[in-house]
Amino acid sequence: MNDKELVAFKAAKLAKNGMVIGLGTGSTANYFIEHLAKRQSDEGLSISTVASSTISAIKAESCGLKVVAISQLSRINLYVDGADEITPNLSLLKGRGQDLVMEKLLAKAANQFIVVADKGKLVSRIGEKFIIPIEVIPDAWKMVKHQLEKHGAKGDIRLNTGKDNVAVSAHGSYILDMHFPEHISDEALNTLLNNTTGVVEHGVFYGIASQVLIADNGNIEVMLTQKPL
Repeated sequence: MNDKELVAFKAAKLAKNGMVIGLGTGSTANYFIEHLAKRQSDEGLSISTVASSTISAIKAESCGLKVVAISQLSRINLYVDGADEITPNLSLLKGRGQDLVMEKLLAKAANQFIVVADKGKLVSRIGEKFIIPIEVIPDAWKMVKHQLEKHGAKGDIRLNTGKDNVAVSAHGSYILDMHFPEHISDEALNTLLNNTTGVVEHGVFYGIASQVLIADNGNIEVMLTQKPL
């Protein structure tokens, strides 16, 4: 197994009979879906899943997993997903794709949010390697951008792949891709974005992860938080 598959395999071992399990999106999440489906088949587990994206729902159904609508749920037992950046205090950067709202909704609704990643995702601060994705109300994107620029942010609206129109998130929002000054802490950045009117959701996942599984050349390190389970 490569490192991504290895952490996904370990995360799949956390599934228990009767659980409702949230499925993340991306290459590592796909490995998790495959191993979860194998456990269901091999051990006769009775589990339900809820997907953070259409592509993950299609993957889960193709593997034989039961996918339920989020509208039927108030809580989930376990959510497993990857991250783009992970700091020592388990702050995360997510959302380089376009399913931010659903990803954070499932992460916060879960009794346990397990992050699976390889060593290359470890950073000293959020925004060290990647821009911060910020979903905004379409009509207000210029106003939101101006408010964030007052705090030293730099960036612009995200364009689609063809660069001929703006990108639209799965939730129907526009996306600002912004850099912030290094002196702004993860906590302060999370608070700033939460308190900026017009922001629908953002890629800073602060104080949400229960544990992070980091793979490094065949070995797995478990990083824990004090979040109650």
